Formats: sequence, structure tokens, C-alpha cells
Amino acid sequence: MTASTPPTGPLRVDLLTREYPPEVYGGAGVHVEYLARELRRLADVRVHCFGAPRAEHGVTAYPEPVELTGANAALRTMGVDLAMAAGCAGTDVVHSHTWYANLAGHTAKLLHGVPHVVTVHSLEPLRPWKAEQLGGGYALSSWCERTALEAADAVIAVSAGMRRDVLTAYPAVHPDRVTVVHNGIDTAQYAPDHGTDVLARLGIDPDRPGVVYVGRITRQKGLPYLLRAARSLPPDAQLVLLAGAPDTPEIAAEVEGLVAELRASRSGIVWVAEMLPKAEVIQVLTHATVFVCPSIYEPMGIVNLEAMACETAVVATATGGIPEVVADGETGRLVPIEQVADGTGTPLDPERFVADLAAAVNDLLADPAGTAALGRAGRRRAVEHFSWDAIAARTVDVYRSVA
Repeated sequence: MTASTPPTGPLRVDLLTREYPPEVYGGAGVHVEYLARELRRLADVRVHCFGAPRAEHGVTAYPEPVELTGANAALRTMGVDLAMAAGCAGTDVVHSHTWYANLAGHTAKLLHGVPHVVTVHSLEPLRPWKAEQLGGGYALSSWCERTALEAADAVIAVSAGMRRDVLTAYPAVHPDRVTVVHNGIDTAQYAPDHGTDVLARLGIDPDRPGVVYVGRITRQKGLPYLLRAARSLPPDAQLVLLAGAPDTPEIAAEVEGLVAELRASRSGIVWVAEMLPKAEVIQVLTHATVFVCPSIYEPMGIVNLEAMACETAVVATATGGIPEVVADGETGRLVPIEQVADGTGTPLDPERFVADLAAAVNDLLADPAGTAALGRAGRRRAVEHFSWDAIAARTVDVYRSVA
């Protein structure tokens, strides 16, 4: 633990993150957005993020150093982190999110003599496919994460599954330093929207049963498995993909090929590649018969909570923290998966996984009344167990345990 003078006034907390509105593309960015909002009721919060300048009070954005223009992406990230660390002078606690900001938190800890809290949303050792994306930078991202986690004063895992993964991947981290604080959901914002204007613009038929996927095109999200499972969907079902930002040209080509194959044999394939505003995603989720999360690696899967809050039944892989969110048989269906023990999450039997995924989706499509009841139960679960005010309070408890 870092030796520091206990704060006498309001606790100042500096949140360090790559993503912050309006530049949010993943679950970690969503987490920081809402956590910052709720923490401001409890502490003096400053946010340090990547990208273009922000107008919001207490938020500082950092561009990539011009000297690193054209350098490896991981090296550019490290350059931003050093500037962020310098900007944390005067804080009581630094709290970093994802490897993109972990080096900033670790450096600020050393530079300013303050505790460092890390929230783990994913782990580099469990995403080896990122070597395709980052090249030699994957070794750098892994080093940033390991260095920060092993030296952190406290580690917050977003699920019990994530906590197990942290302790397995980094045995030097003492279990007493790892606390579970789940992701949350704003159930006032994520609530059913029965309008149809967004559907009409996107070409989604509200009178046809719909299977919806929302997420990035990356190996961990498992979209190719869903596309193969979609070959078995009933003819009247639509498949709606809100999917973009492919990690690599290879997975982009694979997804494009599978979508083209589906379109050649059936109607009702809607693919929206650009990122939609939240309000539009909420309307799409509301009208879905089933939301599918085919991820092969998912520390928690906040998108499942978003669908549940919109009263939509969920079919999701029984991996990582997903079983802590989706109650099998109560708010949706969990699809079993046996995975290769090499960190990739690859199914041992991909054809079996695809078949089981298709069967679970088809079972729900065949029972509209029962599926609607699962959706209503999902919203109740989201409201009762995953509110942001409770999550912020638990996070402040972690800060005070180390400050």
C-alpha cells in the first residue's frame, strides 16, 4: 500500500481512461461514463482521457504525442499515459481502467505517492488474438497491464469470473487486494422504447421476430459463431447486427463473407456498421425478440444488462462473468461451452457450440409469450441488482480502504 496523508476534505479521485464521451466504443467506456457521474455525488472527481478536448468540467483529454506519430499503437498509448500521469498532481487516489490507462495509473502512483486502484474489464493474457492487431505492441500492452496490476493497491474485478481470471493470470497479486464490484446499468435511460421511427429508418420490420446482436467485430465477441448459427433460424426471423469497428482485416472479411452467404439464402438480414446513438440502440433492443451475446471471452458483458433493461430476453454464452448477469431459465438462456485452455476462448467443439447457440435462440423464438416473460424478468433483475448508485458507493469504499 502506498504511504500517503489521509485526505481531510472531500476525497479527490482521478479516473484514468482511454474512452470517455463522446468517444465511447466499448463496455469499459460505458462503465467509466456512468461511474464518473455517480461518483461526483460522493467525491471530487477528475477524469483524464484520450482524444479530442472535452468541454465538460473536470475532464482533461490528451492527444497522442506528435513525436510518436506513425509509431506502434501501443507505444503511442504509453506516450499518452505519461502525460496523463503528470496531470494527476494533487489527487488522493488514481483509478485506471484497462491496459490503455494502467501505465498512467502506475506512473502517477510512483510520481505523486498516491494509491492506485485498477478496474479490470478484460485481461491481455486472455486476448492473445490481439497480437494480430498490435503486432509487437501486444508485448507492451501485456507489460503495462502486468506491471500495474501487480503493484496496485487495490484491484476491482467486474465479476467473480473476472476475479478468478486475475488471480490465475497474475498469481503475484494477493487475493485480499481483489474485490468484485459489478458493472451497472442506468435503468432510467435503458428502458423500453416502443417507438418505431428508428426501425423504419434502418429497415427493420417490427412485425417479424427479431434476433439482435450489438457489439464490435472482434474475436472475443464471437460474431462468426452467431452468423453460422443463423443458418438455422426460421425463415420469418430477422437477424439485426449492430456491428462495426473490426479489429483486423481478416475478421472483417470473415464476417462480410458469412453475411453475404446468409443474404443469398434468406431475407431479413440487417447490418448496421456505424455506431448508433444510445437512444437508437435502445429502440432496436426493445423490439428484439431475442438478444444474442455469442462471446467466447466476456468478463461481464454490460451489453446483456442493456438488453435486459429493455425487457428483452437474452441468449448468451456461459463464459466469464455472463452467468452472473443472465439468470439461466429466468431472464434468458445460457449456452454451454467447453473452451481450449490456451487463453483464446476457442470452443473445443465449434460445431457443437454453434448448434447449441442456434437451438437456444430457436427455442425462444418458438415461444413468444414465454420469451416476453423472460424479458420482463430481465428488467426487474437489472433494476434490483445492478444500479449505478450502489456500485459507486462500493467503489468509494475501495478508495477509502487504500487512501
